[in-house]
Amino acid sequence: MGYEKISFEVRDGVGHLTLNRPDAANALDLQLVQELLDVAHRCDEDAEVRAVLLTGAGRMFCAGGDLKSFAAAEEGIPAFVKQVAGTLHESLSILARMDAPIVAAVNGMAAGAGLSLVCHADLAIAAESAKFAMAYTAAGLTPDGSSTWFMEGMIGRRRTLELMLTNRRLSAAEALEWNLVNRVVPDADLMSEAGALAGRLATGPTRAYGGVKKLLIASGTNDLETQMDLETKFIVDMAGSPDGAEGIDAFLNRRTPAFTGK
Repeated sequence: MGYEKISFEVRDGVGHLTLNRPDAANALDLQLVQELLDVAHRCDEDAEVRAVLLTGAGRMFCAGGDLKSFAAAEEGIPAFVKQVAGTLHESLSILARMDAPIVAAVNGMAAGAGLSLVCHADLAIAAESAKFAMAYTAAGLTPDGSSTWFMEGMIGRRRTLELMLTNRRLSAAEALEWNLVNRVVPDADLMSEAGALAGRLATGPTRAYGGVKKLLIASGTNDLETQMDLETKFIVDMAGSPDGAEGIDAFLNRRTPAFTGK
C-alpha cells in the first residue's frame, strides 16, 4: 500500500516510519492516523520487521493534532475528534504490544500528540535542538495519544502535571534530565545514532523484546502475584523458543548469539 502522509519501508529488519507532512509540521490529521493504523498492522504481522525507527520529515518531529482539520469539522467537531483520536489510539495499542521495539528519533519540536508519541516509543533519542511541550491545555484540550498512561511512570506525577497544566517547554537537555528521552546527540548525528540503535535491536531476540513490552504494560494494573505469574508464563515460553535456546547456548559457550526473532 502506498501512503501520502507517512513514509514506510523495511530495510535490514528495521521498519523506517516517517511522519511525512513537513509543510504542516507533521500534524496528525485523519488520513495520517488512518495510514498509521495500516502501518501498525504491517509492523505487527510482518516477521521481517524486528525494530521500528520513528521520526518526522523536515524540521519538526510532530506538532500534535491538526487543529485546522478539527476546526474545519465545525458542528461535527466532537465526532471528528473522536474518529481521529480513536484511530490513533487503535494504532498505538497495536504498536505498544507488538514484538518489535520502537526507537523515536526526535528532530525539532515534539508537541501535543507528538510528545505523546515520544512517550509511547520504547526508546527515544533527541537532537540537541529538539523541544518538547504538551500544549493541549493551551488549546483548551486534554492529552491523548497514551501520554497519560506512559508519562507519569517516566517522570513522576509532579513533573507530569507541570507539563500538562502549564505547557512548559523543555529543551532536549531538560528532556534528558527529566527522563523523557534516553540520549541527546548533535543534530547531524541524530538519524545515524537512532538508526544504529534500531539496527542493533533488529538483530536481537524480537519475541523477548515483545515480552518485555507486554510485561511492563501489564505491571500497571496487576498485583504482585498476578505479575509474577505472568513473568513465569513469558520466561517459560521464551525458554522453549529458538531464540531462548540460542541465547542460553551462546551464554554457556561464551559466544555471540545469532538471534532470528523466533
